[in-house]
Amino acid sequence: MKRRSFLQSSLALAGGGALASSLTWAADDTGGARPQFYEWRLYHLRRGPGQVLFDKFYRDAAIPALQRAGIGRIGVFGVKVGPENPAMHVLLPHASLESLITTPARLEADADFQKTGAEFLNAPAANPAYARVESSLMMAFEGMPKLEVPSFPGGGASRLFELRTYESHSLKARGKKIEMFNRWEIPIFRRVGLTPVFFGKTLIGDRLPNLTYMLAFENSEARDKAWSAFGADPDWKKLRATPGYTDSEIVCNISNLLLQPAAYSQI
Repeated sequence: MKRRSFLQSSLALAGGGALASSLTWAADDTGGARPQFYEWRLYHLRRGPGQVLFDKFYRDAAIPALQRAGIGRIGVFGVKVGPENPAMHVLLPHASLESLITTPARLEADADFQKTGAEFLNAPAANPAYARVESSLMMAFEGMPKLEVPSFPGGGASRLFELRTYESHSLKARGKKIEMFNRWEIPIFRRVGLTPVFFGKTLIGDRLPNLTYMLAFENSEARDKAWSAFGADPDWKKLRATPGYTDSEIVCNISNLLLQPAAYSQI
């Protein structure tokens, strides 16, 4: 079976034929930058030693093994402001759907990963490594097809990340919001100091249809300043009032988290 057919068949099993069809261009596009696919994992932990075990596992075993498998810069974040704590969020950027599909098998065959991560991987039922894990899959926007790792003049020791999810009442409405970001809003973000890390259309996950994006700030003061500048920007004020692009027409719910990177996070 050819790779294209394999990917489409796998996606049809996972999320229906319509999803596979919508991703054909991403697997075969030969013009411009191919979009990355973002795997977002949410680990629900238990207070106590499990938090230490998670950090040890990702720092010493998972990140090195995932990069041997070809994954790009990996982000690991704890919750600063938001629900469900303790929890850790992990961002894995895949260059292709093939990477997403084949990575688990590569990890299973990685002897060093299995050895270094044994305490986490083989944790007993009486003392599990985590309570549960959730995951979602996103495809990068055309207006920002690759993840961008931020850099800050002060070194980023106090850097802060904001994860925002916009839910829409229909796929068409979500498409209008994505268009709004691609054509106008992302450039405005960059101009006022809202530094994007990624923008992703959620393909598999909960609360569909939605989109998710991440912003990076040098510190909380920089966040407040940038959002104030965005709210006062005349282009943004005009855009948000344009018929067809108002929140009441295309966005039904917005949620956000403030995240802090783990000491070993690569983002």
